[in-house]
Amino acid sequence: MDPVNPVAPVVPAAPDALLFDLFGVIARHQSPGGWARLVATAGVPDAAFRDAYWALRPPYDRGDLTGPAYWRAVAETLGVRFDARRTAALIEADVASWSAVDEEMVALIGELAASGRPLALLSNIPEDLAVHYERHHPWLARFGVRALSCRIGHAKPEPEAYGWVLRALGLAPGRILFVDDREENLRAARAQGLRTHLFTTPASLRRALP
Repeated sequence: MDPVNPVAPVVPAAPDALLFDLFGVIARHQSPGGWARLVATAGVPDAAFRDAYWALRPPYDRGDLTGPAYWRAVAETLGVRFDARRTAALIEADVASWSAVDEEMVALIGELAASGRPLALLSNIPEDLAVHYERHHPWLARFGVRALSCRIGHAKPEPEAYGWVLRALGLAPGRILFVDDREENLRAARAQGLRTHLFTTPASLRRALP
């Protein structure tokens, strides 16, 4: 920097909207206890169950499969059968395993909404879990745009998921800050021109918000 004619650093303008991931940012990731309950409910070995659970999750998240259809596909992959009662118990246990939230982040969302910051949500979430959150978490109403994968038919990191949000917000990508805890989702967002923040803690996010 020239000591006679110093050049001030360029400070990016504050974003016009904040776009949040849900799980791993506002809501907790699946709990170990919740996972253990799922495995016990399924009555199959943990490793095989985990492989089938995650391999078939994307179409469930996108809304291509209903809850019963998802668990039927999991059972077929494992070579077992889940009757209607077992299927209902698995859906209940699955929802419960993803139901915890970070109250500090919920409070921050409330503060941001009260300050007039436009908020949007982009989450990979199946319909059964989406219904649970809508029933039990009124703070979801603070998000003017809610892009739930089961409702929009696209899941992160698919480019179409970000495209849906951009159309809904009606903003240039560079005017949006996307907060997520997974680097692969942030890379996909940056490829669409969005600004990004890798979430680690509520405190670090507070410091990073312009």
